[in-house]
This record gives sequence, C-alpha cells and structure tokens, in this order.
Amino acid sequence: MESNAELRFDTAGRGPDGATPERLKRQLSRLMGMTSAQIRKIANEAMGAIGASKDHFVVLAALAEFGPASQAQLSDRTRVYRSDLVAVLNELADGGWIRRAPDPADKRRNVITITEAGAERLAELDAILEGVNERVMAPLGPGEREQLFALLGRINAHLAAGG
Repeated sequence: MESNAELRFDTAGRGPDGATPERLKRQLSRLMGMTSAQIRKIANEAMGAIGASKDHFVVLAALAEFGPASQAQLSDRTRVYRSDLVAVLNELADGGWIRRAPDPADKRRNVITITEAGAERLAELDAILEGVNERVMAPLGPGEREQLFALLGRINAHLAAGG
C-alpha cells in the first residue's frame, strides 16, 4: 500500500472511489501537489537505482556551472540546508565526485570542487532526469512542453517576488 495517500488518486484527481468533489478539482495547489508528489516519486526511484539523490544532482550541477564554492555558497545556491549539505558532500566525496580543499584565503573553511568523475556522474544524472522528464511529459507535444515550463517559470517568478 502506498504510504502517501495523494499518490492513490488517478490522473483526473479522483479518489479511490472514483469521485472527487468539483471544488477539489479546481484547486491548483492540490493538483500541483499531487503532480509534484508523483514526479518526486518517479525521480527518486530513478536516482535511487544508481545510489544517487536529488541533492547529489543539485550540488554537482551548481559546481559544474559556477565553479568551486564554499559549503555556505553551495547551500545558498542549491537551497540544501547547511546541516544536510555536510552529509551530501560526504557521500559525493566518498564517490570521488567532489574534492574538498582548504580555502587559501581562509584556512577555516573548505572549497568544494567537482572532479572529472563528478562531471561524468553529473552527465549520468542528467540522462536519468531527462528520462524522468520524458516519462512525465509523455502526453504533451513539444510546444506544450515549452509552454508548461514557461508558465511554471512565470508563476514561480511571480510568487518569488512576493505575488
């Protein structure tokens, strides 16, 4: 049995008995929450199959795009809590995907750098998440996919600006 009750709803938002009140069908937060839970489950299973997590991906992506960073900078860029980031960095270091070295400007902190193996791991994670995107967006055409990303981007920007 599924631990998350939201995942037991079908694609039309109907509950186990096949009926959902109309008011619920019109609630964006409910539909987005259900969709998010299903996508998160699919992505976590795909990443977990190779011993990876979402946080591995976001840390490696930030390092690849912005270059070496302190733990504080990485936490800010990735929105991974600083207390959780230490465990993620330990896992990535154990895999040989990042390197920690003392910061030449401040020996009290470390600078985190992606390794060549980390760049290869990031490419592997990119491919897995592309597969997740394909699975999730299978019912949409190319134009609809672009439109979905554009619309969600606008909503997120609006909300981030205090909308």
